[in-house]
Amino acid sequence: MNYYSTNNQAPIADLHKAVVKGLAEDRGLYMPERINKLPQEFFDNIEKMSFQEIAYTVASAFFGEDVDPDALHDIVYDTLQFDCPVVNVKDNIYTLELFHGPTLAFKDVGARFMARLLQYFIREEGVRTKEKGEVNVLVATSGDTGSAVANGFLGVDGIHVYVLYPKGKVSPIQECQFTTLGKNITAIEVDGVFDDCQALVKNAFMDAELNEHMKLTSANSINVARFLPQAFYYFNAYARLKENVKIKKLNNVKIENLVMCVPSGNFGNICAALFGHEMGLPIKRFIAANNSNDIFYNYLQTGKYEPKPSKQTLANAMDVGDPSNFARIYDLYGKSHAKITSLISGATYSDEQIKETMRACYKDSGYILDPHGACGYQALVDGLQEGEVGVFCETAHPAKFKEKVDEILGIDVAIPERLAAFMRGEKQSVAMSKNFADFKAYLMKQ
Repeated sequence: MNYYSTNNQAPIADLHKAVVKGLAEDRGLYMPERINKLPQEFFDNIEKMSFQEIAYTVASAFFGEDVDPDALHDIVYDTLQFDCPVVNVKDNIYTLELFHGPTLAFKDVGARFMARLLQYFIREEGVRTKEKGEVNVLVATSGDTGSAVANGFLGVDGIHVYVLYPKGKVSPIQECQFTTLGKNITAIEVDGVFDDCQALVKNAFMDAELNEHMKLTSANSINVARFLPQAFYYFNAYARLKENVKIKKLNNVKIENLVMCVPSGNFGNICAALFGHEMGLPIKRFIAANNSNDIFYNYLQTGKYEPKPSKQTLANAMDVGDPSNFARIYDLYGKSHAKITSLISGATYSDEQIKETMRACYKDSGYILDPHGACGYQALVDGLQEGEVGVFCETAHPAKFKEKVDEILGIDVAIPERLAAFMRGEKQSVAMSKNFADFKAYLMKQ
């Protein structure tokens, strides 16, 4: 499979280059030249398959031309050592719990998959060239990406990870998950916002001197190996809902009218879902749920994409003012506003609305939403039409935002041992300004 840049000014790349480079030479994002359709038989029997079996089938359609089948099987099964259940919350509203991985956040799958795929390509290149060279992964995070990538790549030979995060703008537990690891993980605390971190990463890829000094790639959702595996979730959601309908004889659930709602920040997760839809996944429509960073929501209303400085909110992992993956969505639908709005609607919620949603859901059902999942849940409450069934993504365990959740709901959320272990570690981070010259100088010394 070949990959082209969304800016259409860079050479065509194979999967190896797209993964190792991360960003195209013209600053565009890599897109596959085609999206393979899956056979109808797969969807007819999907409810009989495990998460791992489903994911391997989807991965084979994405990556099977470029990765040895046995190696791809090992990568998928090593990545997915957990399940992601679909849970009924209210009436025809279900949640897809994506927080059962190592860091209790949805990005665990993409991060671990990319780590293993990148390691595969490093080994293949080493066998071919008889050379060994370290790949340096740069990742900007507004919360969950950093912890997922750091833990996904922890201890992986031949790879060093630099996690850039905005000082004082991630939750204490999130910060612990990538600043206490050491080994091949370096945390860089940037005096700025997420967009500043992302700008540092993108500028690093474009700097010729820096790229001559060290081999760089990205583990943000700008990398095809990070965002595409997140499509596994949506195929699994369809399978588990279809399975529940059959087992429990839920005659009121019309699986053919499935609406998928995705809390969205940098738009990698919903982009993966849309790729799944292009592969044949029978989802009727999508809702992109935003916090008050409403750039995509405004695009849907006006047809104009106007990035803005990000605002700090309760749902901090969605605090993105210029979502990178908009370029992929725009390209996927031929830059047509009409096509995009025919399939995707939007919603946007203030901090006060998020708080009220969390309280109402907990009072009505006892289900504890985190601030990001609350956006998805409320978007379904507000937007689900008669005869439709909705699934929203609960993207992280509420304990990752314990201080906020406890205060809003007046409860004491239990901290899973996996999170508690991170909190006992010692913080190790490098202070950094948002000036690229400072960041470059630091990397040139590594």
